[in-house]
Amino acid sequence: MPKLEDLIELALAAGREIMAVRAAGFDTQTKLDGSPVTLADQRAEAVIESGLAKLAPGVPMIGEEAVEDGRIPECGARFFCVDPLDGTRGFAKGGDEFTVNIALIEHGEAIMGVIYAPATGELYAGDPGHAVKAQCDIATATLATPLTPIQAAPRPAQWRLVASELSGRNPETEDFRTSVNAGALVHASSSIKFCRVAEGAADLYPRFGNVSEWDAAAGHAILSAAGGGIIRLDGSPLRYGTNPGDFLVRGFVAYSNEDAKAAALKALR
Repeated sequence: MPKLEDLIELALAAGREIMAVRAAGFDTQTKLDGSPVTLADQRAEAVIESGLAKLAPGVPMIGEEAVEDGRIPECGARFFCVDPLDGTRGFAKGGDEFTVNIALIEHGEAIMGVIYAPATGELYAGDPGHAVKAQCDIATATLATPLTPIQAAPRPAQWRLVASELSGRNPETEDFRTSVNAGALVHASSSIKFCRVAEGAADLYPRFGNVSEWDAAAGHAILSAAGGGIIRLDGSPLRYGTNPGDFLVRGFVAYSNEDAKAAALKALR
């Protein structure tokens, strides 16, 4: 099996592809579900798929673009879950909030994950009991600072919420914020929201709306390594690959600690 450092290197390589496409210019197409896709998505996923095949021969990969193309392998007890470019909509508009997400799933649990933001150089990674972050050189997509341990925050005086820039501006999210008596809501795009909870900058990340498993898996692994976790809106743990062919997550709440989880469960009742 690959080590966390192997997945970090693969995420950085995918980031180089994305930034090369951005520098050269690209067109945006629309997939059947109405979401955008670019050459950067496709090239980044190709780099990741090829790299994982060498690192872990025979372990299947569930990738966003592969699934769109109808290439859906049997997940089995162990598989990789990949979003090569999370935040394509913002990327296509010239924004900087997009990430490369790579996760390893074992028996339904996200146990290893990497999130890399090529335009800002932020890198987060985690495996059991070991969550880290680093700053990367944007031009070369190489580590510019050492990997530094991170940990989700203990209970604060008032809960701090982060939510999606688009889907987080809805009545359900505002009702949740009110129910947990949280402060002002901070909005962000892409999977960096999970990292904000993992590094102690936020305590809860509610998502009322559908996402795909590859949108959450890497962040889930990092957050779990930092002491937090994710529950579905019915309070059950979020697991992966349990519904063959259906990779939709119908909402969730990411939390920093058991107190935050309890507050989320109370608000969801």
